[in-house]
Amino acid sequence: MAEKIIIATDKAPQAIGTYSQAVKVGSTVYLSGQIPLDPKTMTMVSDDFAEQVVQVFENLTAVCEAAGGRMSDIVKLNIFLTDLSHFATVNEIMSRYFQQPYPARAAIGVKELPKGSLVEMDGIMEI
Repeated sequence: MAEKIIIATDKAPQAIGTYSQAVKVGSTVYLSGQIPLDPKTMTMVSDDFAEQVVQVFENLTAVCEAAGGRMSDIVKLNIFLTDLSHFATVNEIMSRYFQQPYPARAAIGVKELPKGSLVEMDGIMEI
């Protein structure tokens, strides 16, 4: 089995549990879930849904870069929402971070997320 390399950056929120921001095995990077925490203050960026989505994408961007990749290297993205009616907003904001060909994606409605977040995303990156 390939060596596991732990990815960590102070440009994304520090892990608030027993996990790493990302783990690289070979050329695959497994990105842990990101919620809209400001990496400097470790507090929620805003109560506004769109601002939360932007912060999640910024956090994912920072972890991708720390692993030696880019957002365009994400091949699978999972999006967890406490309200699926906000999905059009996610699509609009996602178009700022991704261009075709888009990653495979799932959108999952959940009852609640850590720290009262309205959105969380994780993914798999191939670099």
